[in-house]
Amino acid sequence: MNTRASYDAVADEYVRRIYDELQHKPLDRQLLDRFAASVRGIGPACDMGCGPGPVTRYLHEHGVQICGIDVSPRMVERARLLNPGIEFRAGDMMALAEADGGFAGIAAFYSLIHVPRGDMVQTLRQLHRVLLPGGLILLAFHIGEQTIRLDEWWDQKVCVDFHFFQSAEMTDWLMAAGFEIEEIIEREPYPEIEHQSRRCYLFARQLTADA
Repeated sequence: MNTRASYDAVADEYVRRIYDELQHKPLDRQLLDRFAASVRGIGPACDMGCGPGPVTRYLHEHGVQICGIDVSPRMVERARLLNPGIEFRAGDMMALAEADGGFAGIAAFYSLIHVPRGDMVQTLRQLHRVLLPGGLILLAFHIGEQTIRLDEWWDQKVCVDFHFFQSAEMTDWLMAAGFEIEEIIEREPYPEIEHQSRRCYLFARQLTADA
């Protein structure tokens, strides 16, 4: 079993437990508002690793021409049911089928946490490739150095790794992939809302047409 199959297995319970979290996270919404204002009217954007689509929906409601891509076909099915009128499709951010320069912006909230450190620069180069020159990326991830492996999740058998990263190492990987860092924001976890880890949000821009 891999990340795709693991998320397929927990998709329904994930929707029940996680889908409405965003309404309880004011900083996340504030940063998504900023992202929306930056890409709105410039071109389409992508919610990369969209899950059942709460971030996709939020950006759509704030005027962004947006699609969602997720590695889990079951998550994509749930996203389509929950968010009619928004395009969702299955895809792997480590090997994207999208054309070069197709997106004005990419939001990737807690999706890079499944990418091993050794694969991160190549994955970020994939995101760089599908952005317009000067395109904006907004990342969110857990701060730390550990990797947590789950073999069981909400009573389902899974095999999925959650990687925590330091802000400085993510900055180095982004620059190696051809991005310019705009801003790094960190916060403490919201009590009783989410996993109790520090969070990092990182705005960066694509510097050139090819990294």
